[in-house]
Amino acid sequence: MQFLASPAQLRASLLRWSLFIVPVIVALGFLSGMAAGSGPDNPWFAGLAKPAIYPPPVTFPIVWSVLYVLMGVALAMVLSARGAAGRSVAFIAFIVQLLLNLAWSPIFFALHQVGVALGVIVALALVLALTIALFARIRPLAAWLLAPCLVWVCFAGVLNWQFARLNPDAATRSDSGASVRMEL
Repeated sequence: MQFLASPAQLRASLLRWSLFIVPVIVALGFLSGMAAGSGPDNPWFAGLAKPAIYPPPVTFPIVWSVLYVLMGVALAMVLSARGAAGRSVAFIAFIVQLLLNLAWSPIFFALHQVGVALGVIVALALVLALTIALFARIRPLAAWLLAPCLVWVCFAGVLNWQFARLNPDAATRSDSGASVRMEL
């Protein structure tokens, strides 16, 4: 005999998953950025030539916060779909794309490996597209919630490529932000 959950029980399950997953994903994104020293205050980054399409720096924390919330809700929707075929595979794909996402900032901002970061972001876009396809089989709305993330990741990939093109010496730059004081 199979038991079917009521709509209220399904909503409660989604709410419980969301209350746990969303803060975890937002916190992981925040910690990745903080640990990498990402952002316009990074002395190495401040010394790089910026592409013409580089948006105002305040854009990034706002957009990523919204995207991490959407990612968390999408994952909660899939996790609350108990018994759904392909749920485990979709979860694994999500974790892989999240790890690639979290790895990008340290590779770009802390290690100054702009080319490697470009490879990571291309891999991220591919795995994210796969995750969207897998989520669509379980919860189509969850897939749509990830779509803005894929659009932003593709834009970030173009930015990354332009940073690599404009700053071929980025990996060897030593802009530490330290000042030199000379007395005459």
